[in-house]
Amino acid sequence: MAKLSTDDLLDAFKEMTLLELSEFVKQFETTFDVTAAAPVAVAAVSGGGGGGAAAEEAEEQSDFDVILEAAGEKKIQVIKEVRTLTNLGLKEAKDLVDGAPKTVLEKVNKEAADKAKAALEGAGASVTVK
Repeated sequence: MAKLSTDDLLDAFKEMTLLELSEFVKQFETTFDVTAAAPVAVAAVSGGGGGGAAAEEAEEQSDFDVILEAAGEKKIQVIKEVRTLTNLGLKEAKDLVDGAPKTVLEKVNKEAADKAKAALEGAGASVTVK
């Protein structure tokens, strides 16, 4: 098999849907026993009792899912926002919006989840972040 250049790989990835890329990443992680998750800074807990539970909860909740509950009255605006957030094609974004409730983004940081929620709600959608 010929060795692919970085540009060849990027061109191949550009033609994939978000779902196909997600499956590729999962298979890559399994094959090479690695993870694509970004490293998370762990806050130090000072002294005695009581602080441990809060630190564990903060550590556990580092990834958030943005879930589209309903498109609302401005469905076209919501589809546009979904496309912007996910890089999905028009059909895939429309299918996602039509199939609500659906997860739009998975395992993103708090800031990205809040921005996505604000954008989708600004377009008229009902959104939850878990």
